[in-house]
Amino acid sequence: MSDSFDFISTTDRPALIAFTTPDWLEAAKTALGELGFKVHTAATHSDFLIRFSQVRYQVVLLEERFAANTIEENLTLQALQKMAMNHRRHCTFILLGDSFQTFTPMQAFQQSVHAVVNSSELFLLKQLVEKAVADNEMFLTNYREAQQRVFSGSKKE
Repeated sequence: MSDSFDFISTTDRPALIAFTTPDWLEAAKTALGELGFKVHTAATHSDFLIRFSQVRYQVVLLEERFAANTIEENLTLQALQKMAMNHRRHCTFILLGDSFQTFTPMQAFQQSVHAVVNSSELFLLKQLVEKAVADNEMFLTNYREAQQRVFSGSKKE
């Protein structure tokens, strides 16, 4: 079955990769595959938007210069940064590029993603994705518990 038409079951762990650099793309596919993700790739910005709107991805790996010459021209990153939180809360976003220091929280915050990874550490991508997803899940567990307490408290009144 081709990557363009793929069924997602409730047990699948979908991941989306938006890379322009072929070597990085192959390394990311391998790392995510080894972690048990069902991997889809986006070739263009519009392809990314269509795919992201149709599937509830658990992980998105985005190259800082995806379909662009500079990070400032990256329309996909701009779209993610402007996206409403309820459309992106289910996903861990990892931005990969030459201009980042791996797992620097302030750089991730500045780019509105969960983690940044320097391309020189691509060989560690499997472990880095695993850590970013675990950190995000830990945060979201606490968030969901707090949200549930607030919601259940308002129902009692």
